[in-house]
Amino acid sequence: MTILTPKCFTIEEYHRLAKLGFLTEDDRVELIRGEIIQMAAKGTAHINCCRNLLKQLPILLVGIAELQCQDPIVLPSNSEPEPDFAILRIRHDNYRDALPNSSDVLFVIEIADSTLKKDKEVKTSLYAEAGISDYWIFNLVDNHLEAYSEPYQNLLGRFGYALKRIILPNQTVALPGFPDLLLDLSKVFL
Repeated sequence: MTILTPKCFTIEEYHRLAKLGFLTEDDRVELIRGEIIQMAAKGTAHINCCRNLLKQLPILLVGIAELQCQDPIVLPSNSEPEPDFAILRIRHDNYRDALPNSSDVLFVIEIADSTLKKDKEVKTSLYAEAGISDYWIFNLVDNHLEAYSEPYQNLLGRFGYALKRIILPNQTVALPGFPDLLLDLSKVFL
């Protein structure tokens, strides 16, 4: 019996597939650890949470950080995820010359309902390995924000975050790296 292993792609090969027309903008996929992964369809709760964050985050971040919504970031380990939000350093080229990489990312946000397991297991490890200091999951299943910080690698080589905080939907939370900027979660979890 022959065991088939999936083809792992480099970021360059992934981009080439798009350039050749094998992947289009309509394909909801992302590259995770060399594998092209189908992204889940967004439900109403996900769309609503995203819309609410799009109202709140730009007000808080204007002039101090770039806000990117559902666009790719380039990470080590042949990964190009498309987080719901990436809060980025302001760059002089405005990311015109290259996609943001892990050194550009201040923190990442995922909105999770049907993708909660993937966002907690796969994405947490992926973002921690990339050295992204803070990772938030708007957990729509349990109706709270999970704020992860302090990435680490354990003795077995696995990556994760040392700290996990639960912030309830009636609370406010400071944006990572911006202690004076408070996000009112009651305006997000509507």
